[in-house]
Amino acid sequence: MYYQGIKKTIVRRALAPKRTFLNDMPPLLARLFLARGITHPEQLDRSLARLPSPWLLSGMETMVSFLVKAINEQQRICIVADFDADGATSCAVAIKGLQLLGAGQVDFVVPNRFEYGYGLTPEIVELVKQQQPDVLITVDNGISSIDGVYAAKQAGLTVLVTDHHLPGSELPCADAIVNPNQVDDQFPSKALAGVGVMFYVLLALRSRLRDQQWFANQQRPEPNLAQLLDYVALGTVADVVALDPINRILVYQGLQRIRTGHAHPGVYSLCTVAGKNPQALAAVDLGFTLGPRLNAAGRMDDMSLGIQCLLADDPALAQTLAVELDGLNNDRREVEGVMKHEAMGLLNDMKVLDKHHLPAGVCLYDENWHQGVIGILAARIKDRVHRPVIAFAPAGKDLIKGSARSIPGVHIRDVLSDIAALHPKLLSKFGGHAMAAGLTLSMHDYPPFALAFDEMVGKRLANVDLEQKILSDGELTEAELTITTADLIQNAATWGQEFPEPVFDGVFDVIQARIVGQRHLKLVLRLPSGQLVLDAIAFFIDQPEQWLGLRQIKAAYKLDINEFRGVRNVQLILQYLEKLA
Repeated sequence: MYYQGIKKTIVRRALAPKRTFLNDMPPLLARLFLARGITHPEQLDRSLARLPSPWLLSGMETMVSFLVKAINEQQRICIVADFDADGATSCAVAIKGLQLLGAGQVDFVVPNRFEYGYGLTPEIVELVKQQQPDVLITVDNGISSIDGVYAAKQAGLTVLVTDHHLPGSELPCADAIVNPNQVDDQFPSKALAGVGVMFYVLLALRSRLRDQQWFANQQRPEPNLAQLLDYVALGTVADVVALDPINRILVYQGLQRIRTGHAHPGVYSLCTVAGKNPQALAAVDLGFTLGPRLNAAGRMDDMSLGIQCLLADDPALAQTLAVELDGLNNDRREVEGVMKHEAMGLLNDMKVLDKHHLPAGVCLYDENWHQGVIGILAARIKDRVHRPVIAFAPAGKDLIKGSARSIPGVHIRDVLSDIAALHPKLLSKFGGHAMAAGLTLSMHDYPPFALAFDEMVGKRLANVDLEQKILSDGELTEAELTITTADLIQNAATWGQEFPEPVFDGVFDVIQARIVGQRHLKLVLRLPSGQLVLDAIAFFIDQPEQWLGLRQIKAAYKLDINEFRGVRNVQLILQYLEKLA
């Protein structure tokens, strides 16, 4: 038996056999950092002073010039945001930040995904025009909005694009573009989320206003933009961008503000409805607990609700809005459960779960699927079959929308780009990253697209190791399975995407096993020949009853602390387990 029904291999991370500055720290931490390529102390420095200059971003000079003009002339500004957590936090950072820097009239528009789809489109420009702005700023979108930017320019608006998505062969005719993924951009990180890009724009704008003595002349204090970092941390982790050194700084500093009581009411309210203690919040909580509740607004209803929660200054209002978001997230879970069951039926019909019939790329469609949940569904199925997956749902007017998720080694946006080049009339719209993308098709083009996708992915899989591996940092001794070790690991670094939280492995005797919450497996474990008894939990197990009555297992796990009524105990969060006896 294998956790989640898939046989995986536990592989221990390789270590470079050389002496480094890491020898001055606890051996366990040195082992963890060395396995993640840390060789210099500055790589672990999470102070704001280590952030690179915002002026390294191409287009920043032009961007700031327009924003200075907008503030000096008190022009009306409209933010156009994306409808996910990165878009919502980007919008909050833009509005709060520009107001702190002196902009008097800042509002926002966020597309409803069910009516308008993604990004700045000509239809969204019509909504923007109702606010009669002078300046339109996109956050977390815009780099592929060729028609939308053109329509905004034709309407007489100054258009400023801030984005982090990969640009296509043609750039929009915006007045200024800041995107670290533009060709020849010199900024040292390509992994900034949309919220990080907007935060950097504000840093540059404050610097220019300071140089021009604007704050002194206006007799107003220069704002501390660090107060926006709780938003930045939430959006960065929720968007699953790589936590490179720059993002680790941004996330760490944002977490510190949350933990020390300096976050915005909306962020605190998201913690409250999720049952999380803000003082002990970790990066993983931003991605798996707060992020989904914020994302639920865009998936199930309208992201305006999420943005209003983030922007709320009144704690009571923020709490009311967070409760609504929590309810939407519960709805999302129910819908996702039904869709996953239906998707597994489709996979069985396609014989996809039979390793002898595995296609290279999997496309799934059901006329009853919810457009806002297909991204999560694609991710769940991708984890099941370890192949790139696209889940599709109806989008009206004989169109279907797809959400793609990929595996390491297959750049999903490049796959779509190659399909578009070979079949120009097949894809009407697409965009995204290496690991995730979105697209729109005509319903009648779905069969040929599915074949083209399978073929194009197949070419890339020829050089990809398809064996699913759990990367482990080795075993922990009984003396290391303590709260002290768990705290040490948690506080030593900002763990996340591409700087993964440590996972360990070992063989355990099973003292007790029971099912909780229908699909979770609660275990009491002990190392063979050991004395220490440990609590462990595995979440969302398929057929958990099959794991009852075991005597011994092999497991991969994260070392965690379970806090209940003020009492803290070590807990193993199981990532994978095998039956040994």
